[in-house]
Parts: sequence; structure tokens; C-alpha cells
Amino acid sequence: MPVLPLTSPSYPNHSMAPTPVSSRIPLIFRRLHRFQQMDFELALWQLSYLCLAPKRVYRNVYYHKRTKNTWARDDPAILVLLFGCLFVVALAWSTVYSYSIFDAVKLGFIMVLRDFLLVGVVMATLIRLFANKVLLSPTSHSSPTDTSVEWAYTFDVHTNAFFPLFLTLYVAQLFLVPVILRDRWVCLLVGNTLYLAGFAQYVYGVYLGLSALPFLIRAEILLSPLLPLFTSYVVSLLGFNVASHVLRAYFTS
Repeated sequence: MPVLPLTSPSYPNHSMAPTPVSSRIPLIFRRLHRFQQMDFELALWQLSYLCLAPKRVYRNVYYHKRTKNTWARDDPAILVLLFGCLFVVALAWSTVYSYSIFDAVKLGFIMVLRDFLLVGVVMATLIRLFANKVLLSPTSHSSPTDTSVEWAYTFDVHTNAFFPLFLTLYVAQLFLVPVILRDRWVCLLVGNTLYLAGFAQYVYGVYLGLSALPFLIRAEILLSPLLPLFTSYVVSLLGFNVASHVLRAYFTS
């Protein structure tokens, strides 16, 4: 009779345990309440260089990958600063349109929750799907783990691309409202050019973000929306005031 067991005892496989729902939420959102751990100085530096030299911001991506093994940022300081900027701008726009305090706060939440977060979730999802379907290199040029673009990184790309658009369409347009709403062709030119610049900056920001990943190829495809964007801009100069229609729809809805 054998002394040792012929079969190994079965133990529960803890490695197959379901992943907690909280761990599926990107780290940058899970740390939104940890203000003491946020590096606001770095976030301010990034916001500044997103306008002056956006390529320098993406150079830090390689350092983050080497030190923390992820391409996405884990510090939500930049989100907190953007939320604050959107609320301040909402108050300014509310003054222009003579909103009550309640409506001003409501506008702030709309800008944060809809304009930035909801649009960001949709854009990050679409960008990730497109990148993983079209732009992935057959053989990764980085580590074997770089087999797909993570959703948290594409949301970072949206965040970085959103800030120049924010400065153009939320801040600069605020100061130019008395000009762009006039019924003159020169004013139409200024307003439509403003929207062209804002959306072109967003497209270029998305391109920079994905072209920074070494395992993606043909990132230039992401610049293709610039052609229909510029074509629409030229057509709009025939008499369609983009700023007037957008502001009427935005602030009277």
C-alpha cells in the first residue's frame, strides 16, 4: 500500500477570484479624494506646457512607464485643477448671461460632468477601440505587456487635448463674445476661426498622445479629421456663424 498520496489535494484557486469592481475603476479616479498626495506643482507645469510645448508633457510618459509600469497617470491633481477652472469659467459665463447663483452652479456641474467627463469617457472609449484595432504594431516595440492601449491612458489623452480647447472655446471666446456675436462678416470670421482652432488643437492633442506610444504605428491617421474640419470651416465662411448658433443652443437649452 503506498504511503504517499497518489493525487495532490485540491485547494481553492484564489487566483481565479473575481476582480473587485473598485479595482476596475482607473486609479486616477480612485485617488480623487487624496488631496494631500496630489502634486499640484507638476500638474500646473503640465497644463502650462500643454499650450507651450505639448510634446514635452508626453516625454514624462516614458518615465512613468519605467517607474510605475503604466502609461497612464495616477495623480488626479490635473483633474482637480480642470474642475476648478471649469467652475470659475461657468461663473464668468453666468455673469454674461445674467444667471442666478443656482443656475451658475448648475452650469458648472454641466461643464464638468457633461462637457469634460461624459465626453471624455466616450472619446477615450472610441480612441482606445480605434487604436487597438488599427494602430497596434504587429510586434510590440516595448515590453511584452504592451499588447493594447489602456483605457486610462486614452482618458489622459483626452484630458491633455481638452485643456487647449478649453482655453480657446471657454476662456478666449468669453472675452470675444461682444465681437463674435455681431452681424458682420469679419466677426463671423473671428468666431469661426476660434472654433476651428479649438477643435484642431484637440485633434492634434489626441495625435500627440497616441504617437508617444512606441507600440503604435500609423498614428498620422488620427490627423485625418483636420481635412473635413477645415473644409467645414471654409464653407461656414459663406455666412454661417458657428459661435452664434453654438452659444444660443448652449445657453438657452
